[in-house]
Amino acid sequence: MWVPCGVPGVTSPETRGDPAVELRYEDGTVRLDGLESALASTIRERVPELEPDPRTDGWRVPAFRYAACRVALSQHGVAFEDRVLDAEPLSDLRSAYELREYQREALSAWLETDRWSDIDRDGTTPAERAPAGILELPTGSGKTVIALKAIERLAVPTLVVVPTIDLLEQWQRELEREFGCEIGRFGGGEQRLEPITVSTYDSAYLKADSVGDRFGLVVFDEVHHLGGEGYREIARLLAAPARLGLTATFERPDGAHEVIETIVGPRVYRIAPDELAGDHLAPYDVKRLEVSLTPDEREAYDRNQEVFADYLARSNIQFSSGSDYQELVKRSGSDPEAREALLARQRAREIVYGSRAKVDALEEILDDHRDERIIVFTAYNDLAYDVSERFLVPTITHQTGAAERREILERFREGTYTRIGTSNVLDEGVDVPDANVAVVLSGSGSEREFTQRLGRILRPKEDGSRAMLYEIVAADTSEERTANRRRD
Repeated sequence: MWVPCGVPGVTSPETRGDPAVELRYEDGTVRLDGLESALASTIRERVPELEPDPRTDGWRVPAFRYAACRVALSQHGVAFEDRVLDAEPLSDLRSAYELREYQREALSAWLETDRWSDIDRDGTTPAERAPAGILELPTGSGKTVIALKAIERLAVPTLVVVPTIDLLEQWQRELEREFGCEIGRFGGGEQRLEPITVSTYDSAYLKADSVGDRFGLVVFDEVHHLGGEGYREIARLLAAPARLGLTATFERPDGAHEVIETIVGPRVYRIAPDELAGDHLAPYDVKRLEVSLTPDEREAYDRNQEVFADYLARSNIQFSSGSDYQELVKRSGSDPEAREALLARQRAREIVYGSRAKVDALEEILDDHRDERIIVFTAYNDLAYDVSERFLVPTITHQTGAAERREILERFREGTYTRIGTSNVLDEGVDVPDANVAVVLSGSGSEREFTQRLGRILRPKEDGSRAMLYEIVAADTSEERTANRRRD
């Protein structure tokens, strides 16, 4: 059994006397036995959610507060026996990667958050460290490489949590290639635990309480997913004191990134694509093309927007946040007018996203970049399939099977296909081959979405050429207003 002080079942070296308190993991919580009520009340100032447990006549706290418990007990001079983690240190982990300067800075910033340093102990080993924080770097900048170095440095059992099966398989291959050991897997029909294990968020949600004491480090790839109500429980149920979050776009419009900082750690490093373009990423340009709706499209758009806007005005819904949208969806279940307003909004968006002028503009772009690799992004499957049919472009949507998806991406990688289309699927979680040009036909309002799509074309090009991202926006529509807010 591994514990942060490096000696199984022994008190931390800062304390004196026989251990009066015992810490152990139990079903997603840390149980504290032998803790006096008066001391517990004092420690609660440092350990929120520490509550009495009448079933055991002890105290209990969500597992993610484990690190805070150790620090608080040590700082109050309390002798304790730590039996929380059941995980042996790893040996012979060697990563062949050499970090770039900004990657070294990111790793150092994360390591400096070591929460055990609050205990002021000497002679600690890497396996006794507990850094926790989030790194925000552009797509293509090597976040995975930083994580591999973090795993190597700490050399403790590690759980890597990813949002998709594609990413699970990519991480599994990379970890096996880099460390030459068996990699566990939760997801895609497998439930196999190893000292280093990769899991989807969905599988981790189901497994976290049963394996929450088996890892000293947890890596959350695309950590912004933890903002979801259910996924938050993954981080809360794991006792792993070392936590690393990776993302290209941390802040969420619903404000849930503040919750993520509580359960993973603060954002400790951030670098924008502009700062890396030209040296570590391809230099790039963003070109915005405004197109006009046809008279028929304009009439239909205005009519539907009016239905939607009238309902909002009568219902006092501002529609300025995700919660406003959820409120409208909730009302639509019992209010026919709310349902009609929601449908009108959807029809208006479909008119804008699939306007005839946008498709004509796409035709010109494809012609201008005939010899370059292009990815076309859309918001809807129907539009993606329309683009595929009109321009003979292979398309990947949520309906595309895994084997077909891999074949399309491989042919794109080898140059058999020079252009592909997609409806959101390639925004994140897929290892997309290098492309020179991205065209956003629809859905360009979100800062996260825009950054992720830009990242798909930013890997350095052998010839040093510039990447290009086109935004095609319908003028005098809600899409234009949303895109303007993102750019401001």
